[in-house]
Amino acid sequence: MNWDQIEGNWKQFVGAARAKWGELTDDELQQAKGSREKFEGVLQERYGTAKEKVREEVDDFIRRLQ
Repeated sequence: MNWDQIEGNWKQFVGAARAKWGELTDDELQQAKGSREKFEGVLQERYGTAKEKVREEVDDFIRRLQ
């Protein structure tokens, strides 16, 4: 699965993301609106994680969704 597919299926992705990153709020997920950059920024802010670590976590999460 690539990010273009996630953007097209954002509502389904949000459910899976919420299961993984349970502290994310609806507002934060809505703020991302399908943008990987915004989504990673929200994760960085919420969890205080470095940009590189967030990118790795998101990549791993996407691989597991397939």
